[in-house]
Amino acid sequence: QVQLVESGGGLVQAGGSLRLSCAASGSGFSIVFRAMGWYRQAPGKQRELVATITRGGTANYADFVKGRFTISKDNAKNTVYLEMTSLKPEDTAVYYCSAGLTIKLFDSWGQGTQVTVSS
Repeated sequence: QVQLVESGGGLVQAGGSLRLSCAASGSGFSIVFRAMGWYRQAPGKQRELVATITRGGTANYADFVKGRFTISKDNAKNTVYLEMTSLKPEDTAVYYCSAGLTIKLFDSWGQGTQVTVSS
């Protein structure tokens, strides 16, 4: 059973930065062998993809975060990060970590961490 635990969310002013972390655990689970991703869901909206990173470390981003957010991972710590800069009020959402065999097959999710950006 995979467990993904997000942390690092909070309240920040527009233009500020936050770093989210996703600690993965579970019997035999290693992010080395998984694609990882970050999604977000704002109130009244559908969950949307923010960023993904493949097993090999290739990162991809939604257009609305390109140049502002960076996804990375530390295989030794079994942890994935989302560095968020130049935050905007429209980035306010619950951010979820996900894992899967590929970036098209996410099947494990964390509980989410709230990010609120004030104007």
